[in-house]
Amino acid sequence: MSFFISPAMAETGAAGPGGDLSGLIFLVGFAAIFYFMVWRPQSKRAKEHKALVADLSKGDEVVTSAGLLGKVTKIDEDYVVLSVSDNVELKFQKMHIAAALPKGTIKDI
Repeated sequence: MSFFISPAMAETGAAGPGGDLSGLIFLVGFAAIFYFMVWRPQSKRAKEHKALVADLSKGDEVVTSAGLLGKVTKIDEDYVVLSVSDNVELKFQKMHIAAALPKGTIKDI
């Protein structure tokens, strides 16, 4: 099987100008792109969502991650009760609240 692969011979001598430095620059550039394109926007969204959940109060109109619209009727430590219709209340985890709506949005829909 070795007759299909020609043996590789390493060249002796200097690595050339910027041999190891170019690899380091590439690695730093890749890390910077990863930080600005992935990590930073994700942490910003997480911080905004945490503030949204912390600022929930009774009477707020919200949208859940499942797309249900409702008015907050009760808030516990980890759960929120939403009134989605007359005499229909559903209990959700706070982390599943996707957005807060302006007052009166549900009546307009």
